[in-house]
Amino acid sequence: MSNNTNKDYKLSTEAYKGVRDFYPENMFVQNYIFGKMKKVCESYGYNQYDASVLEPADLYKAKSGEEIVNEQTYTFIDRGDREVTLRPEMTPTVARMVAARKMELPFPLRWYSIPNLFRYEKPQKGRLREHWQLNVDLFGVADNSAEVEVISMAYSIMKEFGLKDNDFQIHLNSRKIMNYIMNDLMSLNEETTHKVSKLIDKKQKISKEDFDASIKDLVPEKAEEFLVLLNSQNFEEFASKLPQGAEIAERIEEIRTVIARLEKLGITNVIFDQTLMRGFDYYTGIVFEVYDTSPENRRAVFGGGRYDDLLAIFGGEKVPAFGFGMGDVVIKDILETYNLMPAYRPKTDLYICTMAKEYEEYANELAQKLRENGLNVAINLTTKKIGDQIKSADKQKIPNIICIGENEMKSGEFKVKNLQTGEEKTATEEGLVKIIRI
Repeated sequence: MSNNTNKDYKLSTEAYKGVRDFYPENMFVQNYIFGKMKKVCESYGYNQYDASVLEPADLYKAKSGEEIVNEQTYTFIDRGDREVTLRPEMTPTVARMVAARKMELPFPLRWYSIPNLFRYEKPQKGRLREHWQLNVDLFGVADNSAEVEVISMAYSIMKEFGLKDNDFQIHLNSRKIMNYIMNDLMSLNEETTHKVSKLIDKKQKISKEDFDASIKDLVPEKAEEFLVLLNSQNFEEFASKLPQGAEIAERIEEIRTVIARLEKLGITNVIFDQTLMRGFDYYTGIVFEVYDTSPENRRAVFGGGRYDDLLAIFGGEKVPAFGFGMGDVVIKDILETYNLMPAYRPKTDLYICTMAKEYEEYANELAQKLRENGLNVAINLTTKKIGDQIKSADKQKIPNIICIGENEMKSGEFKVKNLQTGEEKTATEEGLVKIIRI
């Protein structure tokens, strides 16, 4: 640890790289985002949970994937010589929690949380080292009703933020289909399957020439057949190029059914995408991602999928599960892209200015009565001139002010000024709440 004793040394005011400070105007946006998320989740009957940011490192070594564990986690040895990780994702945590009380929980479970997560990666647009993420999970539903409900919720959240159907697309794929192609059709071993999966997941980020060349290196004997499948233009073309056996037909029908059921709910911006893999190793079935269609922000916004095997790592039977994660950083980018960012407004309804320090006690008594009637009130505690007090309230974007002096104390009447419109109204103590609540 550095121990700089130089009297001229000053600590930096910069935050740690890749994290954010939340000043009141930033916190206002964060609470707005969280509020929209919570509103939709609870409208679908989901209940909120949470857990500590600290987890045993073994939890992520078991199922999250090598890239996350080896390259992106904040992992350390605590004073008890235990290997501990700041959570990089929430799904292993909720799986652990469900497994711990599996025999007493009422399935199906509809749970959500908005945890902060930590990943050591290069900060860039849409990605930071610490972020908050809505996690939605449905446990105990084995058929595609789970996919339909959870993807519908994801769609509803985007609509709640004010986005139109043509502002985003929902991409679907099936890990069952892709595993069949790689394991049965291409006869790839486990190591090659893993490498090909990671490569497919990055297909949109590299050139066609580099992608094709990499596939030919990894699958030299069946590269052309594989590339034909990966380059299919739509679902029907893709399906027509697969063998017509019962095993693959069932997996194809699952995708077709989910898309059809979503369309019946009015969700028509869903497309099949055979290049969608999702990075986590625990996905077992349908996976999905929501994409922003704006040229300014064309990227995956969030996603998820089915992970029926994850709870089995804690022993006991598997529990079917489907869920997704939606990060706050990308959502904020989208709100800015589509001019949907809410205008900052503090929670304070009224600022009480005082003509002199001697009126502060009366102002406090009045403020307390107004608070008891539901108003959020701040009072001047300085010796600033009235004009400076008003400027301070305006700078804080507090919408209403009253000024208290001898006349106001004697008459019990106050001039309420709206700083946004300039309008003034006169009210008694009883009438203040009514005027400000309009």
